Amino acid sequence: MKIIPLSEGAFSIDKTKQFIAFDKAKDNIEQRAVGSLLVEIQPFCVVTSKDIIVIDTGLGFRNEKGVLQIHQNLLNNGINPLDVTKVLMSHLHKDHSGGISSEDKFQKGQLFNFPNALYYVNDAELKDALQNETSSNSLNNFQLMTHSEQVITTREKGVIDDFISYEVVGGHSPNHQVFWIEEAGQKIFFGGDVAPQLQQMKSRLVAKYDFDGKKCMELRQQWWQQGEVENWTFLFYHDIKTPIYSR
Repeated sequence: MKIIPLSEGAFSIDKTKQFIAFDKAKDNIEQRAVGSLLVEIQPFCVVTSKDIIVIDTGLGFRNEKGVLQIHQNLLNNGINPLDVTKVLMSHLHKDHSGGISSEDKFQKGQLFNFPNALYYVNDAELKDALQNETSSNSLNNFQLMTHSEQVITTREKGVIDDFISYEVVGGHSPNHQVFWIEEAGQKIFFGGDVAPQLQQMKSRLVAKYDFDGKKCMELRQQWWQQGEVENWTFLFYHDIKTPIYSR
């Protein structure tokens, strides 16, 4: 399998939950707001023998030419966004779900950014997002997902096409799900915001921004040990330096 990080860049985020672009080459890390986090926003593309898979969709930012950054990242790696076959959603916070769809100026409606893909989202996570999300753009994303044949809702745990496993683990959000992709002896693990950075796998961090920080910490320890035994390749959505790490 081929793994391609699809970074939208680094961002500083504080208690206002606003994502402020951070240039790692120029900006002074000491000038960030007190208590803010420095994170990468980094969806992934996994190319298997059967599928082109996107995992989470980023903030939905566009570059100076008006092209979606996630589309440009795919094109830069020789992949047409129209060829993406599956989109796996860990949860629906805006830094993971902003790139689900975009407003179409001509049809005056919301259209999926990966029009030929099936989107996999947890049923309870989607229902919660529709009730609690305040961003109008994100609400448009979520409302589009409720009545589309492109969307497949998942529940507690299961298998997609015999090679993708998913499980609802909660932790970061009540219905956050994680994924394993297996092919030809390789096992890729995506823990989303329950396992967002390499350094957190090696510590006993209990983060206040998680729905259940203690559970997240315990799951990270469990996965880190299991990944060593089973030779997992970890994908870290928010890691500034290490997006991919093999045990």
